[in-house]
Amino acid sequence: MLEVKSPPAPEAGLTIAEAARRTGVSAHTLRYYERAGLVVADVDRTTGGRRRYHERDLHWIRVCTKLRATGMSIRTIRRYAELVSEGHGNEEERLALLESHRAGVLEQIAVLQDNLELIDHKIDVYRGRMEAGDADSLWTPAR
Repeated sequence: MLEVKSPPAPEAGLTIAEAARRTGVSAHTLRYYERAGLVVADVDRTTGGRRRYHERDLHWIRVCTKLRATGMSIRTIRRYAELVSEGHGNEEERLALLESHRAGVLEQIAVLQDNLELIDHKIDVYRGRMEAGDADSLWTPAR
């Protein structure tokens, strides 16, 4: 038999300050995510109107934070949140959205890897010259 769990009591959740500490984002950011439509479920409130966050909220905030950190626009995160909120039936659109973003992230990684190779090369050049006692020729500006 499937057990249906009722949502946790708002008083049992975390305060906005506790949620901010647990997710690594500011309370201001948490409020912004809510205003911008980036959350998939309404954040519970106490009878006094204070926000109370639960594990499902913290998980979603971490998802949003990672998507944002990898360059996904607020607009696209909002669309993804809308799709998730709508429930089953739009998985193909969610998948397409995430695959497109993944392709962009892979492009960013390739660019960063190319840049890192240049930096590693320059480090090797400097170390080699310093070990050879030729540090004076590391950088001579044009006159």
